[in-house]
Order: sequence, then C-alpha cells, then structure tokens
Amino acid sequence: MIMDRVRKIVVTAGIVALMAGGAVALFAQGAPGRGPGRDAAPLGPGGRAGRGFDAGFALGQLNLSDAQKQQVRDIMQRHRQQMQPTMQRLQEAMQTERAAINQVPVNEAAVREASAALAKVQGDMAVEQARLHADVFNILTVEQQEKAKQLEAQAQARQQERRQRAPRQPKQPV
Repeated sequence: MIMDRVRKIVVTAGIVALMAGGAVALFAQGAPGRGPGRDAAPLGPGGRAGRGFDAGFALGQLNLSDAQKQQVRDIMQRHRQQMQPTMQRLQEAMQTERAAINQVPVNEAAVREASAALAKVQGDMAVEQARLHADVFNILTVEQQEKAKQLEAQAQARQQERRQRAPRQPKQPV
C-alpha cells in the first residue's frame, strides 16, 4: 500500500514536471533538419522530448500555425507562473507525508493528516492541469481538436497495453 502511494506521488510529480516544462512540445515540429541525433538538445527544439505531450496533447502532431504556437507559448508561460506556488506546496506536502510515514513509532494521525493534505494539493494541481488543457484545447481548430482526441485515446490505449504486459513483481518490504 505504501509503495502504491509512493508510486502515485512519483507519477504525479513527473506529470507536474512535464507540465511545468511547458513549451517543449511546441517545438516538436522543429526546424527542418533538426531532430534526435542531429545536434538537437534532448529537451530543446527537435530533441527527444520534442515529441512529448503537453497540456495533454501531442502538439507537434497537430500542425499548429505560427499564431497558434505563439498562443500556446503564452498559455504555457502564464500557467507555469500560476502553477509555481502549487508545485511548491506539492513538494512540501510530499516531504511532509514521507516524514510522517518514516516516523517511528508510527503516528497514524500524522500519516493520515499528511496524506489528506497531499491529496488536497494533488487535487489543486489536477484542477490547474485541467485549466491548462482547456485553454490550449480552445485555441485549436475543430479538426485539430478531433486529432488531439484521437491521439489522447491512442496514448491511453498504449499505456493500458504496457500495464497489462508489465509483469507484476511482488512488493518488497521497505
């Protein structure tokens, strides 16, 4: 149970980091001749992460116009600034929960309180991510929105397939 909670926290933190990274996907279409292995920085234009999903979309596969790219940059910048305090609270809540879990003897009330506080911050972050997703989605054309929905469905199907293929290893005591 603790490992599942830790895994959830790590995944949430990873999502937050990707969302905060912002405009990486904007450059997925990149400059001609750029791409992985061609002097592209891993997280820069044309880099490995250039195919990443931001705001829940594979923006590089939606053929954004230059105006849309600028709008997405502006949206990402605004949301990154708005999310900073929540990301800080998330990090602090994760540390507090970890400290409560590691406390000996076990203080169940402290663990529950820290876990509840973490869940609240995770909820706040989810709302901010939903707003980011909606703001970006609203600048897309109808065709781009349909393509984004298809890409999201494909990504979810791949993720589900990986979960089913991955062998479950017995949990080791901490």
